[in-house]
Amino acid sequence: MEHEVYVPFPVGTVRQALTEPERVARCVPGVQLDAEAAAHRPEGRLRLRIGSSTITYRGSLTVSEPGDGADAAVTVEAKGTETRGDGAVALTLTVRLSPATEPGPGTTLSCAGTVHGDGRLTEATDRSAESAGRRLLDRFAENLTEDLRQRPVPDAGQAARPGVFDTEVPPPSLDPHSDEDAAEPAGTGDPADAAGPADTADALDDLVSEDRVPELRAEHAYGPEADAAAPAEAAHARRTMIGRSAEEVDHAPPRGRYAPVPAPETGGTSATLRWAAPAAAVVLASAVVVGRVLRRRR
Repeated sequence: MEHEVYVPFPVGTVRQALTEPERVARCVPGVQLDAEAAAHRPEGRLRLRIGSSTITYRGSLTVSEPGDGADAAVTVEAKGTETRGDGAVALTLTVRLSPATEPGPGTTLSCAGTVHGDGRLTEATDRSAESAGRRLLDRFAENLTEDLRQRPVPDAGQAARPGVFDTEVPPPSLDPHSDEDAAEPAGTGDPADAAGPADTADALDDLVSEDRVPELRAEHAYGPEADAAAPAEAAHARRTMIGRSAEEVDHAPPRGRYAPVPAPETGGTSATLRWAAPAAAVVLASAVVVGRVLRRRR
């Protein structure tokens, strides 16, 4: 079978698009690609309508790279098996590209293909099979045009230009003194910037001088003077901790402001209850006695 279709894009753009197997498979009408399929060999399902019947195939598609010549053809091969049956089909399609002026500037795809298959495909007539093939190629050209508009092919200059991650990074130097060699040599800068060991020691002395270092807080100092300056509770706690072992200090109860607050005494409430019970018994007994006396008088 031979058939021609038109694509409104330059020959170079269409040729580069046909070398992408995933794009070619995506533009085939009725195809459903697998998400985990490889880009160079897409796989999936194809629903093909021939005459009054619809056949579903599962297979793969490959594209052969064209030669160096301007008129080199692109070869597309597809193989599949019926999902409901034992039939199989194999397609070999040769596509030649040429500039076109009608209906506008673009590319004409001259397709010539052969189909070998068995199963339900053999039940269709030659006329219905040829009509299905032409309809498939026409819709393929329409899908390819729309796909190129939504996903343009990269230019040759953009494809050749290396990206950020493709730029070669020089290996790091293994010489530990390489950074020192790259630094500015001594003597070329300001003489005041070059300081020796003596100047460094003087600078450290100035930093730790009495004028720049704040006085230590009294509660963190040690000695008789620190005990005199510290609060009385802190000084007493420090003196009592001297001479004890580490275990005694660790288990010693806190004193002063850190001592635990004792729980309130509950003795007052218990004492009240202890005196209230006998009083209630006396009152009750008195009421009983008074009641009996009144009854006798009556």
